[in-house]
Amino acid sequence: MAVEIVTGNHAAGYALSVAGEANREARGVCAGAYPITPQTEIIEFASRFKFTKGSIVPVESEHSAMGVCIGASMNGARSFTASASNGLSYMTENIFTAGYYRLPIVLVCVNRTMGPPWNIWADQSDALLMRDASLIQIFAETNQEMVDSVLLAFRLAEDHRILMPFMVSMEAFIMSHTLMNTDLPEQKLVDAYLPPCDIPHRLNLEKPVCVGGLAWPQETLSMRVETDEAFQRVPEVYEECRKEFQKIFGRDVGGFIDPFQTEDADIVLIASGTIATTTREVVKKRRAAGEKVGMIKVKVYRPFPERELLDACANASKVGVLDRSYAAGVGGIFWQDFRAVAQGRRDDLLIQNYLTGVCGGDVTPDLIEEVIDDLAQRKTAGRPVWKGIDV
Repeated sequence: MAVEIVTGNHAAGYALSVAGEANREARGVCAGAYPITPQTEIIEFASRFKFTKGSIVPVESEHSAMGVCIGASMNGARSFTASASNGLSYMTENIFTAGYYRLPIVLVCVNRTMGPPWNIWADQSDALLMRDASLIQIFAETNQEMVDSVLLAFRLAEDHRILMPFMVSMEAFIMSHTLMNTDLPEQKLVDAYLPPCDIPHRLNLEKPVCVGGLAWPQETLSMRVETDEAFQRVPEVYEECRKEFQKIFGRDVGGFIDPFQTEDADIVLIASGTIATTTREVVKKRRAAGEKVGMIKVKVYRPFPERELLDACANASKVGVLDRSYAAGVGGIFWQDFRAVAQGRRDDLLIQNYLTGVCGGDVTPDLIEEVIDDLAQRKTAGRPVWKGIDV
């Protein structure tokens, strides 16, 4: 393995490329490519990669980029693409299509604020628009986690018990353009980790079928039930992929969540992405001062880690959910999901939402300190609290 100082975009482009190359003895790789700030470098990296079998196909839109992936995957190729913000929303129809066709396409999203007005800074609302799609979702915290998560994504998505598209997200500029020490695994290790892509329902000229035709309600419903059953299998298959990853690469890719100092914590903060890094350091400081504060990093967002989160909050009386997203008129999206999970099971738990870093604002240690102070003095939960802006 080689540790290099690379950006998040370089890390993502490398991981996608070596994963595609690992399928050279099968039906190769094919990716749809369309640029959008701040993910363009990912596609540029993959376009320069010398694949033994396969190619990157430049197209005229994000919708078509995913369309290429659908066609490639339906023919048995390993397939991937990348996008962000309004580009991702333009893909929406085909992202849902890929999920309903049960195609194991890997998508990297570089989280960027939805426009207008046009804003190129970090906001997770773009990825979270896809929360109801048949799409496994991970939010990476570091460049290393981006590499590792992309490789795991291919292995899990292509498992015959799952067969589902998979999106790995990282935050614009905070990760995508920031240099970090990153272990970029050699091709032979990636080859050992990723078996040949075998899509059992791929198109076959010797057995022609009609794809995407009209189906009756009960037939369509049965497909949705099968999708739900596949999602229920994700935790078990994820752990298998995680163990194999550690065996081959010598490090742990991490679980659905990463609890920190939660065992005896009265106050717990829930965060994802790079906000978790800042929050962890503040929790260390508060712990040193004798305060019973903990935090949980949510890595896997879909399927939502219900049991894991409740177990990690078992001894807490107050939870603050830090959201880098906003659903109009409602609040943060992680908060909505966690509040729904706790309802009827932890009615004694005060759950407060804090909108942090929305539209690309900085999430500083001082801001996290303010959140903890506000949560500590609360007797009841209120409406989502905007942080980092005077409103």
